Amino acid sequence: MNAEAAFAAAVLAAYANLPETPLRPSPTDQAVARKLFRDSVPLPIIESALLLGSLRRLLRPQDLPPLPKIRSLAYFLPVIEELQLQPLPDGYLQHLRLKLYRLSASCSEKYVF
Repeated sequence: MNAEAAFAAAVLAAYANLPETPLRPSPTDQAVARKLFRDSVPLPIIESALLLGSLRRLLRPQDLPPLPKIRSLAYFLPVIEELQLQPLPDGYLQHLRLKLYRLSASCSEKYVF
């Protein structure tokens, strides 16, 4: 497996393991993952964006109408851009992992990293 394919597989696995995402990434998701590789976006930034985007959705006030499920990896591109401009502090990725894991465990969602 070449570097681009391994990178895309890691991104797509992280995406598919999130709550509210499809179990199987689409061809469009695969294209987005390969573009992130070609754009040299670091995996930790992508993982942080996936976690942060998911947590923002899951932790929004419950009195608001529910959001539809996420249908594409492209949903997270604005969060990736946000984190490229202003990276998270050191150690915050682990905090996001733990927070989503705990939230998912309490809701019996599918997130596993």
